[in-house]
Amino acid sequence: MGKKVVSVVGATGVQGGSVVDALLADGRYTVRAITRNPESTNGKALAARGAEVVQADANDVSSLTAAFAGSSAIYAVTNFFEPFAKSGPKKASEVETQQGINLAKAAAATSTLEHYIWSTLPDAKTISDGRYLVPHFEAKNVVDRYIRSDASLLAKTTFLWVTFYAQNYIFPMYKPIYVPTAGKYIQVQSTPADVPVASMGDATTNVGLFVKATLANPQKTRNGAFVLAKVEDTTIGESLQRWAKASDNKAQYVQVDRETFHDIWPLWAEEMGVMMEFWDWAREKSWTTTSTSKVVSAEELGVKEGIVSLDEAFKVLKL
Repeated sequence: MGKKVVSVVGATGVQGGSVVDALLADGRYTVRAITRNPESTNGKALAARGAEVVQADANDVSSLTAAFAGSSAIYAVTNFFEPFAKSGPKKASEVETQQGINLAKAAAATSTLEHYIWSTLPDAKTISDGRYLVPHFEAKNVVDRYIRSDASLLAKTTFLWVTFYAQNYIFPMYKPIYVPTAGKYIQVQSTPADVPVASMGDATTNVGLFVKATLANPQKTRNGAFVLAKVEDTTIGESLQRWAKASDNKAQYVQVDRETFHDIWPLWAEEMGVMMEFWDWAREKSWTTTSTSKVVSAEELGVKEGIVSLDEAFKVLKL
């Protein structure tokens, strides 16, 4: 009997690439890397490493259905920030919602499917009783509800919550800014330094380790369970100081008022700024579910070996 096929969407991105790496290293699966351009440098590199590289576009259900054929498991992820950078949060939400539904439809049409892992985020709007709507959360939450409307697909589904990771420092509002006259870096936010941050450390390694463990424990992770991909807790201010120490720099956290923050980071403030406000408001409720489904931790899945911490990730992060 041949190896089971695991299809990985966004195989050349941060999350998908991490999943491909982990599953290729594991050796128990045939890894089908789904990408828009198999002939790209990254696509060819995946093929050279032993992945089956297949073309599909999240905007095209038929291409996804064809690419998923024969898959036992699917890892599905969308990229909100690609359309966001071009058209802002409203359009990006529309695009991501449709792409997520396309992925779910194609997965539901895959007769061989045993496990569907969907990369999503908590329902901030519901948790906060409508106080906070984070666009890249809400778009995924619409897809969550679509999956829940299909009992057959839901029975095979894991909702994976990917928490804050070191690579988020490439985003403009997190990337430390060097101030020559002060001889140090600053990070400007509109929320306090003690905002709690659930972290998964290095996404390029750890996402794949969580997915591998999720696949290995279907009895714990399917039927609409949430897997919390978190390896440590920190705060936004502490994470900056950890970056500074890891990169041998000095850094200062600077809190400004909301209006100033929106002036500095137009559009981005409507997205990541609102996320920080939600975390500040929700605190320990930030990564909770409003459904009756269980939340599965790293400890319950035995995710430990090979994990790369936030500090280790910061040491090699190039900004």
